[in-house]
Amino acid sequence: MFTKGKQILLAAVAAAPLMASGAWADGLMTIIVNDPSNPYWFTEGAVAKATAEELGYETTVGAHKGDTNTESTLIDTAITNQAKAIILDPANADGSIGAVKKAVDAGIPVFLVNAEINQSGLAKAQLVSNNAQGAALGALQWVEVVGDEGKYVELFGAPSDNNAQTRSNGYETVLTQYPDLEKVAMEVADWDRTKGYNKMQSMLQANSDINAVISGNDEMALGAIAALKEAGKLEGMTIGGFDGSPDAVEAVKAGEMAYTVLQPVAIFSEEAVRQADHFIKTGELKVAEEKQLFDCMIINADNAGNYTAPFVLSE
Repeated sequence: MFTKGKQILLAAVAAAPLMASGAWADGLMTIIVNDPSNPYWFTEGAVAKATAEELGYETTVGAHKGDTNTESTLIDTAITNQAKAIILDPANADGSIGAVKKAVDAGIPVFLVNAEINQSGLAKAQLVSNNAQGAALGALQWVEVVGDEGKYVELFGAPSDNNAQTRSNGYETVLTQYPDLEKVAMEVADWDRTKGYNKMQSMLQANSDINAVISGNDEMALGAIAALKEAGKLEGMTIGGFDGSPDAVEAVKAGEMAYTVLQPVAIFSEEAVRQADHFIKTGELKVAEEKQLFDCMIINADNAGNYTAPFVLSE
C-alpha cells in the first residue's frame, strides 16, 4: 500500500503550516485533527491539506486536542462556512457522535480518519489503521527481541480512543501465549510523552526488575526512554512503540527502541480527501465499505534506513 509517490507528497508538506490556503476553487474542505504538536497528527493534517489543495479546494485545518467542546465548535464553524466536506479525526469514540451528526444534518459529508466513532451510518467513511493487525505485528516483534520470559510494563493510550484498547488487546492476545512473560504493571499515559515519562518513573520505582516496555504509541514510549535513561536503566531494556514517528525511528536507529509499528497515516489521510472529492463531485461513494482498514508495518534496525519522510517507508 505504500508508494514512492507519498515521499514526494510528504516532502512538500513536511514543513507546511496548518492554515487556510488563499485560493478558492471548488469550495472549502475543513480538516480537523487532534493535536498537531504530535508529528503523527501534524502529518495527518498536512497531507490532507496538500491533497485537498491539489484537487482545487480551499482548506482550513483546526485542532480539537481531544476536547469534544472544541471539536463541536470547529464543526459549527465548518457549517457556517458551508464546507463541502469535513475530514475529521474524532476526539472521542462516543462523545464525537453528536458533532458528526450535526454536520450530517447540515448536509455536509464527514469522512473520519485515524479514529472511529461508535456509530455506523453517520460518516461516509471511517479510514483507520488496522490497529489489531498492527498490535499483533508489534507484539510478535517484541517477543522476538525480549524472548519468552521476563517482566514487563505497558503504557496505555487515551481510554476515550478505541485504538488504545484495540492495541492493548492485540498485545494481550500474543503475549499471554507465553506464560513466563509477566506484565507487572500497566498505566494510562494518554498518548503523551510527558505522561509516559512520569508513569514510567512510577512503574520503575515499584518494579525495578523489569526488562521490557510495550507502549500503545511512540510518544509514550519516548517518554519511557527518557525516564529509563535518567534512572540508568535503559541498557538491556526492550522498548516497543506504535506510530512510526520520526523521533521513534531515530530512537530505533540509535538502538534505544527495538521497533515501532508504522501507521499508514500518509496513505489514509490522502485517501479520505480523495473519497470526499469523489462524493462531492458525483454524489456517490468511491468505496462502498464505511469502515476501511489500512495495514501497518514494522520499522526496526533492519529497515529504518528506508524511512524517507515522516510516516513513509520506501520499498
